Amino acid sequence: MTTSTKLTRRSFGLLTAGGAAGLVLGAPAILRAQTAVTFAVPNPSALTWLPYWVAVGEGYFAEEGLDLRLEAIDGSSAVLQAMSAGQAQIGAPGPGPTLGARSRGVDVKFLYNLYPRSVFGILVKDESAYQTPADLKGAVIGVGTADGAEVSFTKAIMTDLGFTEGTDYSFLPVGDGGTAAVGFMRDEVAAYAGAVSDAAILASRGMTLREITPEAYLGFFGNGIAMLESQMAATPDLAPKFGKAMVRGMRFAADAANKEKCLAHCAAGNPQEGEQDYAPSLYDGVVVRMTPTDAFISQGYGYQPPEHWQAIHDSAVASGALEKPLDDLSAVYTNEFVADWNA
Repeated sequence: MTTSTKLTRRSFGLLTAGGAAGLVLGAPAILRAQTAVTFAVPNPSALTWLPYWVAVGEGYFAEEGLDLRLEAIDGSSAVLQAMSAGQAQIGAPGPGPTLGARSRGVDVKFLYNLYPRSVFGILVKDESAYQTPADLKGAVIGVGTADGAEVSFTKAIMTDLGFTEGTDYSFLPVGDGGTAAVGFMRDEVAAYAGAVSDAAILASRGMTLREITPEAYLGFFGNGIAMLESQMAATPDLAPKFGKAMVRGMRFAADAANKEKCLAHCAAGNPQEGEQDYAPSLYDGVVVRMTPTDAFISQGYGYQPPEHWQAIHDSAVASGALEKPLDDLSAVYTNEFVADWNA
């Protein structure tokens, strides 16, 4: 049975051998028929990982011989740590943290662009005077975690404005969803950099929010599917099979006629979320952000535009998130599986 559990960095490290059969700490796990495969994600929302839960519910992973287990932990950095420790064979980090890990010698490789339209946005109260990110000079911006992908996304925007973190603005980790709402209500933060799921939860708390993300940054894609190159070598069938099931799940979810069934699949992954009145609208928002733009729809689901990687990389260097440019940016990602996934 596949389950979704909210874990901390510590508790994820304490997974028992029985709970993650076939995993060996510090080494790539060997994939066998119907052996459990752990998929680490940085957010407990099932709708955020829509095609995964649809693929589980429709039996697409089972048809590929995969028995998936999803574990939700705290942020992209924790996902990358779990992958590096051998506690997860596959994960869903953001591109910013992935670049950082690669610069430190971690052999992580981005395989599938899950959110070709940015999953993140900068939100402010509707009644506030803030109209653009430039208006946030001197303000505190709330984020889910101090090292999450939303931080690098927002920092790129602020850096391009000539702003420096700690001098012109600051970040305050306030958690996601409901806990972020508390930060707004107490006026601890002037804005919140969050995912599409956070925006839906905040709206359900009675907060009318307005997005001020510049249009140019909506092409900065969000989280995607990644593996260590050492894991890919140890389990060469995992990426082709996992991605194929994900594309099938996405195609099923993109058909409006399947909306109620997909919502039920996601509710099985996160029953609490499934009971929320914002779930249907969140579903619609997720489908839009997971659908490639017109310029790249012909490439299929999962495709990663090299020019978008270059823009994200250059912004990371400019903001100081990366100390220096990577020697070989193309080593960070691959589109080698995309055609077969979409065949």
